[in-house]
Amino acid sequence: MFTYIFHGFWVSFGLIVAIGAQNAHVLKQGLLKRHIFWVCLTCFLCDAVLMSAGVLGFGTLIGQSKTALLILAVVGVLFLFWYGLRAFKSAWQGGANLMVSAKSDKDGGGKSIKQSVGITLALTLLNPHVYLDTLVLVGSIASPLTADQKHLFLLGAVGASGVWFFGLGYGARLLTPLFSKPKTWRVLDTLIGVVMWAIALGLIKYAYGVWAG
Repeated sequence: MFTYIFHGFWVSFGLIVAIGAQNAHVLKQGLLKRHIFWVCLTCFLCDAVLMSAGVLGFGTLIGQSKTALLILAVVGVLFLFWYGLRAFKSAWQGGANLMVSAKSDKDGGGKSIKQSVGITLALTLLNPHVYLDTLVLVGSIASPLTADQKHLFLLGAVGASGVWFFGLGYGARLLTPLFSKPKTWRVLDTLIGVVMWAIALGLIKYAYGVWAG
């Protein structure tokens, strides 16, 4: 029984840990103590729904629709470009308004729960690769398993998502002393901007491949 749980856990964990727009956003919200629970829960629920759909056999639907993949890619590029530009602007301005607050995330840091969750959803769902990873890849790996084995595999996969996102969001507080300096925030914002634009460039190449194919 535990073999399938561990298999699902490590497959999922390996896909999630890679540096990306979603992880960068969760890390930053954790450092700012800004609606951490809701941001992490949003990421976790998205993974749970998409992985469940993939394991249950619905993964091929999104992969077979070139139109859907192209639309997601184009919208994703525009959003990531805007998000990266905002990060570069914050780095240029010095990030004085991003100093880690001693207040709890109930304060919200000047951004509502709705806004934080909205950005998290956009970073998660506007990237076609999230569907390929969760629906297609996870689904294909689980496809040879029996129904009972799939449920165990899915339990491990979803569990890995919860451990990672909540660990990243709340564990970011351990870095608070380092991020008490504006210079550190400038470095982080610059790295986030680079990551966002790099992913946007990757999506452009991906969209061209889908269109040309």
